[in-house]
Amino acid sequence: MKAVTWQGKRDVRVETVPDPVIQEPTDAVVRITSTGLCGSDLHLYEVLTPFMTPGDILGHEPMGIVEEVGAGVPDLAAGDRVVVPFQIACGSCWMCLTGLPTQCETTQCTGEGMGAALFGYTRLYGAVPGAQAEYLRVPQAQFGPIKVPEGPPDDRFLYLSDVLPTAWQAVEYAHVPPGGSVAVLGLGPIGDMACRVALRRGAEQVFGVDLVPERLRRARERGVETFDLRDFDSDKELIGAIQDRTAGRGPDSVIDAVGTEAHGSEAARLVQNAAGHLPRAVGARFAEHLSVDRLAALHTAIDLVRRGGTISVSGVYGGMVDPLPLLTLFDKQIRLRMGQANVRAWSDDILPLLTDDDPLGVDSFATHRVPLTEAPHAYEMFQRKQDGAVKILMEP
Repeated sequence: MKAVTWQGKRDVRVETVPDPVIQEPTDAVVRITSTGLCGSDLHLYEVLTPFMTPGDILGHEPMGIVEEVGAGVPDLAAGDRVVVPFQIACGSCWMCLTGLPTQCETTQCTGEGMGAALFGYTRLYGAVPGAQAEYLRVPQAQFGPIKVPEGPPDDRFLYLSDVLPTAWQAVEYAHVPPGGSVAVLGLGPIGDMACRVALRRGAEQVFGVDLVPERLRRARERGVETFDLRDFDSDKELIGAIQDRTAGRGPDSVIDAVGTEAHGSEAARLVQNAAGHLPRAVGARFAEHLSVDRLAALHTAIDLVRRGGTISVSGVYGGMVDPLPLLTLFDKQIRLRMGQANVRAWSDDILPLLTDDDPLGVDSFATHRVPLTEAPHAYEMFQRKQDGAVKILMEP
């Protein structure tokens, strides 16, 4: 089969690799019909290269048709149309039963000290072959795949794999009070969808912050009050402008949908780039013990949120020695929540919104659709924010 493989920093290729097969009774094999390119994939393309191995298959946002199931998968059959969550979880351990499948005790990558295994996401999370491919082996298929109806196009359901539950959890963790206010930093796919979810769930004021014109425009068209970073000479000016819209206090909640590659963190960027150019064994040791993040967005969130407010972090961070302003966090009594989205914990809440009325705008959410064979160009375009690329889907 054809699959998108990681070969080095900013080097992905479409190669022919062996077809996946059933290995365990709880496996399924899915023929991929659509698969997304995620902002998290760009971290592998740019920052987390020390944890990658040439030939790793990328991708974790798939849907498709079940081709084969193992004997331990009673609720799936060949021909079923499914969305596959990005995390791999059993559904029956203590963590899964308490709504935390991203911490699944069956698939936890204990050797690396990490949570549940993820598709296509470094050796830290199990080095499981990813979903930017023609076929995908799905472990723990007795729990993970979400059956969806025939009829609507893939776009209606594909985002259940990651974007929708990640945005939903970001808003849930933000604890926006009824009629309250929330600022979303970063209007990429997750930030954009988080704005839509926040409005749908009753936020009175939703502020979106970015510096990419296409992203700002998309958010404005959905009723978000946007702030263009390029219009401000400093973070202090930006924070003041949003505080002026919230009686001088700042928003009740802030969602950091940016993560480790935040604009405006030049020193950390240089350190990250240096680690990415080290030999992989050396770079991995460096990243495990001395890695840093670009924290501009998180620092802005801390300064922006009102006293007693909540910061919800959905952007991916990977640093081990990041300096945080704990004095400010403590003094302002800020509540901080974060983590990988627990997909199956939220999917039942989201599915009723994926109707013909399309209140979240999923049918028109993608900006680009390309054949899987054009994946290298898609990665480059997305990383460079070219041609208005906000969300790219690939079709094998």
